[in-house]
Amino acid sequence: MLVNFFQTLRDAGVPVTTKELLDLLEGMKQHIVFADMDDFYYFSRTCMVKDEKYFDRFDQAFGVHFQDLEGLDDIIEVMIPDDWLRSEFVKNLSDEDREKIESLGGLEKLIEEFKKRLEEQEERHEGGNKWIGTGGTSPFGQEGYHPEGIRVGPNGKNKKAVKVWDRRDFKNLDDSVELGTRNIKVALRRLRKFARTGAADELDLDDTIRSTAKNAGLLDIKMVPERHNAVKVLLFFDIGGSMDPHVRVCEELFSAARTEFKHMENFYFHNFLYESLWKNNVRRHDERYPLHDVMHKYSSDYKVIFVGDASMSPYEIAQPGGSVEHWNEEAGEVWMRRLRQTYEKVVWINPVPEDEWDYTQSIAMTRQLLEGHMYPLTLKGLEESMAYLSK
Repeated sequence: MLVNFFQTLRDAGVPVTTKELLDLLEGMKQHIVFADMDDFYYFSRTCMVKDEKYFDRFDQAFGVHFQDLEGLDDIIEVMIPDDWLRSEFVKNLSDEDREKIESLGGLEKLIEEFKKRLEEQEERHEGGNKWIGTGGTSPFGQEGYHPEGIRVGPNGKNKKAVKVWDRRDFKNLDDSVELGTRNIKVALRRLRKFARTGAADELDLDDTIRSTAKNAGLLDIKMVPERHNAVKVLLFFDIGGSMDPHVRVCEELFSAARTEFKHMENFYFHNFLYESLWKNNVRRHDERYPLHDVMHKYSSDYKVIFVGDASMSPYEIAQPGGSVEHWNEEAGEVWMRRLRQTYEKVVWINPVPEDEWDYTQSIAMTRQLLEGHMYPLTLKGLEESMAYLSK
């Protein structure tokens, strides 16, 4: 059964190998999980999935494979070997639990009767003493009062079930949809360059062991500065107009970036890059930062990330005076080329779905200016952009 599960994962595009399958089988053999579908789900995902971006595919494959199982015996067959199922299960029961099960004829009789009533029942039932339903005294169902029943469904009310059967639906994650802050952080971590800076206040365990051994066992503690992400980032956000529908996801991206990058500066622009930027939208007309000054202040080893929909009139990119807010003496594309001459790595993150880019001329012009380094604001797009910046 687990071999079929392994094949289902491969068919779903999860890159699993025989080694992962053997790890899962060994864990089952060692009783790491026992008779619990939730535990089996998390354990199998830990064994089989090595990258969070495949969680969605794993969840879908897991659901497809296990929702087709026909009954309790099928779950038992997948979860635990039949030759030691009953002995292990009974071992964990109290004397009182054993007496309750025996009142119905034993565990085998309980399971057999459950399957029989599932086959006989043709409609929803509530409040009785025989069929599988809710709130009654039948030994099978949900929220009932029978002392030795099988619960069908989640969160039993009276905690009287001897065994639980519940089909789980696990939340999907996807590498092709817009993200929340947590998943954005995962993607941004691709852009890392560690360096040790500051005071020596972190224990260097390897060096301490080496030094202690050389010192004939006399403890010789070695300390090193804490490791920090040394990547430096300039983050430029398009604000206002057509970006209003994307405010929330941009806020999530900004929150994640502030957490992940110790050396980060952010500025705002509208539609396209011109001779000045701002940091405070309330005072944008009074406090402007000339782009020349920004490029001189922040060294060329900064990584530059633009976030915007790049959706505007083509004149705003290509012509002097094209800006909708002021008279720009030089075209926006001139300023973009100057910035790209200063900084080696520049990317543009676009919240507009990638399959819509070809319908907007300004997006095509912006992509050309950045030599194709425009990426969608999805998990996959962020990972690809961070991979490019980290080269």
